[in-house]
Amino acid sequence: QAVMIFDSWGGVLADAAFSEFSLRYTTDVVSKLKREKDGARVPVIVFTKGGGPWLEAVAGCGADVVGLDWTTHLGEARRRTDDRVALQGNLDPMVLFAPPQAIEREVRAVIDSYGPLQRPDGRLGGHVFNLGHGISQHTPPEHVQVLVDTVHSHSAALHRA
Repeated sequence: QAVMIFDSWGGVLADAAFSEFSLRYTTDVVSKLKREKDGARVPVIVFTKGGGPWLEAVAGCGADVVGLDWTTHLGEARRRTDDRVALQGNLDPMVLFAPPQAIEREVRAVIDSYGPLQRPDGRLGGHVFNLGHGISQHTPPEHVQVLVDTVHSHSAALHRA
């Protein structure tokens, strides 16, 4: 189980407005969540569509994972957050309307942009593959299967010890 907090409109706010009307409330909600159930930690994921400009601040809100939309480069986000949080995302959902070979290429590019889980200093990062926002109801189910199969095969190949 996990808790995910979505802010699909935060990215349209001006800088000061984002801090006051989105991040402040997100941080407050995260701080009041029950973080353990039956002896197990309940991870908290925070997602702000268009939130790339405030990535470091969002990563400091107390969540375990920060979701990213497709406008933020995953490797750059990892560098900016220094693996203080895991990252989730960030394939453009419209890629799922492309031919299967293009879907495979784009999925691999997202996984590759995050890089290896283990850093040169021995610390581990964390990446949860996901779309950078919602999926269209018109998405061909067989294209979603291509995505899932590619995530499984490419992640296994990249992270094989």
